[in-house]
Amino acid sequence: MSKPLYSLGELRGAAERVYQEMPPTPQYAWPLLGDRMDAEVWLKHENHTPTGAFKIRGGITFMDWLVRAHPDVSGIVTATRGNHGQAQARAARAAGLQAVIVVPHGNSIEKNTAMRGFGAELIEYGQDYNEAADYACQLAGERNLKLVSAFHSAIVLGVASYGLELFDAAGALDAVYVPIGNGSGICGTIAARDALGLTTKVIGVISDRAPAAKLGFETGKIAAAGKADTFADGVAVRMPDGEAFAMYSQHVDHIVTVDDEAIADAIRIIWQDTHNLAEGAGAVALAGMMREKEQVRGKRVAAILSGGNIDQSMVAAVLAGQTPLS
Repeated sequence: MSKPLYSLGELRGAAERVYQEMPPTPQYAWPLLGDRMDAEVWLKHENHTPTGAFKIRGGITFMDWLVRAHPDVSGIVTATRGNHGQAQARAARAAGLQAVIVVPHGNSIEKNTAMRGFGAELIEYGQDYNEAADYACQLAGERNLKLVSAFHSAIVLGVASYGLELFDAAGALDAVYVPIGNGSGICGTIAARDALGLTTKVIGVISDRAPAAKLGFETGKIAAAGKADTFADGVAVRMPDGEAFAMYSQHVDHIVTVDDEAIADAIRIIWQDTHNLAEGAGAVALAGMMREKEQVRGKRVAAILSGGNIDQSMVAAVLAGQTPLS
């Protein structure tokens, strides 16, 4: 086993900082999911956080680091498809800082509303996340704001708290399926596993309509994809973050791709079997597990339900049996 990314003490300390603002989220071994998979299947319910997604954890620990490392900062700017932006806007407001959030045109209406609700100034720019991120970088210089990447070591420290919670409750699982967007979720899961000294396989899951992470994993070097047009907006990344890729590409077992139809089906299955609502990216991990049903048969496995922030119109379409257009 390779050297842990962070010590267990560092991760436990970051978790205690997270718990000053939110309680741990639950994880359950759901019997109906287990029956479907012929396995013991756990879901980690990050849809139960105060922002409806796991990103809040990294927002808390990043802002704690930021105000100590840069006490003169007046505000932040970042790009997002929604969940990272909610986390950073909430944390910035709590710290008394301005938050400017850049989203691509056509972004989720309800995620945009939520970010404004947490006090963000919202700007629409570009056709996808990566174009929005480029503009956020430009605004940082023009407006003297601290640029916040979706991936940072202080974010990973906070996000890893969900991994600690899952492993503390479920023990030594055979495998955990994790969605890959900008990488903080899968890197946090890896960090928790390694700090606890477990041999659990961490398996990344992406949309086949945003394949950059797998392209890079298979070639051993970071690569851009020509598209990122899945309705699962939390994994719609055309170019992986370099630091995140360097971390997860060395520590994941493998990466699974799923299509949008499988993601929509996983949303329906999560609703049917657990009465929990998952957004597209939140259902990606279970979709990946279902694709590997034969590999997990008879094992103890988990999927990270990373968020439940899905627009009402999209929920209606998916639960009616449709697959949304990106």
